[in-house]
Amino acid sequence: MSVNELVWNQGVSDTRATLRRWHDDPWPVIRGWLFWSALTAAGLLVAVFYVARMSRPDPTPLIFPGVNADGTLGDLLHVLIRNLLVLALHAMACVAGFIAGSSLPQQAESRSGLSKLVHEKAGPLAIGFVCCATAFSLFTQADILGLSASTLAAHLDISPALLMVGLLPHAVPELTALFLPLAAWVIASRRERWDELLAATCVTVAMALPVLLAASAIEIYLSPKIILALAGQ
Repeated sequence: MSVNELVWNQGVSDTRATLRRWHDDPWPVIRGWLFWSALTAAGLLVAVFYVARMSRPDPTPLIFPGVNADGTLGDLLHVLIRNLLVLALHAMACVAGFIAGSSLPQQAESRSGLSKLVHEKAGPLAIGFVCCATAFSLFTQADILGLSASTLAAHLDISPALLMVGLLPHAVPELTALFLPLAAWVIASRRERWDELLAATCVTVAMALPVLLAASAIEIYLSPKIILALAGQ
């Protein structure tokens, strides 16, 4: 059996053992994920509010589904697909964490010379890349969402703060669900339990999918009504 096969089998074994352990007492694990994902979501919402206040609104007439145009199933699917792409990016961070923190060190043990050095250094570099990619994702989301919020608030003639209140019903569950894989990554990295990340990827994605579907429906069909009511329209 090759080294790669041994590493893969060990990863599968670790994942199964982790899932069995979590199944016996899931709440402490889920509680930690929810705490860090909710904290990240709150930080992003604060950043979105700051960008919305500081940005210059786009005066070009825009279409906001559910606000100045009827929300359709196509709009819901567009929002859902957008969120699934972000979730996939965050899930891949978990997988990369497993490869960098668990798989590569195991392979390095059986190598020598330059190959051993590459495998030893690739892990920290991969983890650093995940951190940079995550930070880029957060800053990009804050900028894009903040600009959109600034424009929508200007078109409705309400303050960004009031608009944010109307966005909370879908934004809080949506962002919390999206950040579940990153929360698992944070906890595993703090404890150096990289072997748990494949299991964490499966569980957090399974938890996030129904929440994202519900949040997409709320974003298209409920939040616009709340925003229009807050705007007095």
